[in-house]
Amino acid sequence: MSVELTLALQPQPFDPLHHLEGWQRAQADGPRGASAAEAWFIGRVRGHDGRGEPLEALELEHYPGMTEHCLRSQAEQLGRHHGASALLVQHRVGRVLPGEAIVLVAVAADRRGPAQRCCQALLEALKHDAPFWKREWLRSGASRWVEGNTAF
Repeated sequence: MSVELTLALQPQPFDPLHHLEGWQRAQADGPRGASAAEAWFIGRVRGHDGRGEPLEALELEHYPGMTEHCLRSQAEQLGRHHGASALLVQHRVGRVLPGEAIVLVAVAADRRGPAQRCCQALLEALKHDAPFWKREWLRSGASRWVEGNTAF
């Protein structure tokens, strides 16, 4: 079974519910129709770093072309493994402010379990295996690279 994938890296803020609604509408209007189950997750930038210091922004760097290729490969593989029919991955790059959406992941499948498992697996892959380099900018003016969440 093929997995329909919608993937975008966004340099500008986005409204995750607007993107989710458009994706759902496209699924319902498509040849397969609406799926019986969906799982989705919206992640936002926290207002503090892991040590509790106030965060000014989170900066995500990536290697254009390679990052999209890696994300597409991971998503398609996980979608097939979990039996998903459609996936949506919307991820920010660049400077992201606290409270702004950084990621939207949505999974459509025939059953709740596969949709939820695929969503969780895709989020873990994005967090730990995707080629993003994250730098925290603190309100104090200091910055530091986030370690341990990129495979490279």
